[in-house]
Amino acid sequence: MSFKVLVTCPPMLGMIEALAPAFEREGMVVTAPRVVQILPESELKQLVPAHDGWIIGDDPATRAVFAAGKAGRLRAAVKWGIGVDNVDFDACRDLGIPITNTPNMFGGEVADVAMGYVIALARETFQIDAGVRSGGWPKPRGMSLAGKTVALIGYGNIGKNVARRALAAEMEVIAYDPMAHDEPGLVAVQRAAWPERLGEADFIVITAALTPSSRHMLNARTLAAAKPGVRVVNVGRGPIIHEASLVEALKSGSVYSAALDVFETEPLPMDSYLRSHPRCVFGSHNSSNTADAVARTSNIAIEKLAGFLRSL
Repeated sequence: MSFKVLVTCPPMLGMIEALAPAFEREGMVVTAPRVVQILPESELKQLVPAHDGWIIGDDPATRAVFAAGKAGRLRAAVKWGIGVDNVDFDACRDLGIPITNTPNMFGGEVADVAMGYVIALARETFQIDAGVRSGGWPKPRGMSLAGKTVALIGYGNIGKNVARRALAAEMEVIAYDPMAHDEPGLVAVQRAAWPERLGEADFIVITAALTPSSRHMLNARTLAAAKPGVRVVNVGRGPIIHEASLVEALKSGSVYSAALDVFETEPLPMDSYLRSHPRCVFGSHNSSNTADAVARTSNIAIEKLAGFLRSL
């Protein structure tokens, strides 16, 4: 028995040849289109119905796409990674399409990038790099991490890993997440209800999932409550920040700098003001992308999808 499987997750596509033995072992024949970040809904409605299974990236996995898939061959799907805000799970339930994600996969990897951004914003390492490359020898006066405070939005697996790294740097951590549980090893982490105590934070670090309640948590009102000159890091989801409000805060200087791995529109539009701001550092929605983590998560996704397909 063989199954035709569509893969639209860019990190997984980047090592698709190395994953060939795992697909072959499960009897899967893979379609691997070129994907920069996502495929549009119109293209997915054409591709998905021709496949028994779908390993989803950050694509618009909408009811319309799943309905088209159900009308064709689609029998099961797996969302690669932990974020599920782009997937209509209710539609899958209504249509009888088994689906799951791969939780708790990237806590350490994303936290490494978040903490790297904190250090970069504190010491302005990217600005120094740009200055040296252009022939200068800049020496900006940085900020020490010890004794500074992080407002941590999201206190799940990633958030807890960020907290461990921040505490190791002798920082204070205030975590915001009404659903998260405390852990014995993180007793130094303080908890607050958003946006209480935001004015104490030198850094705002976002690791939260995108939900209706987290959308635009960081907006004009909450940014106005932050400490003047705060530094912002987002490795969660772009729409957690109201981007126009962040732009205004950067222009006024109330936000000193920002490091963003995710954006409201991805890839970041060429005409975005953020591109012109000298103290913005950018990623490409790539903080989970290490060879180790991608291999681990991809193999789990393949196993989960195979389990669904063989049971149907």
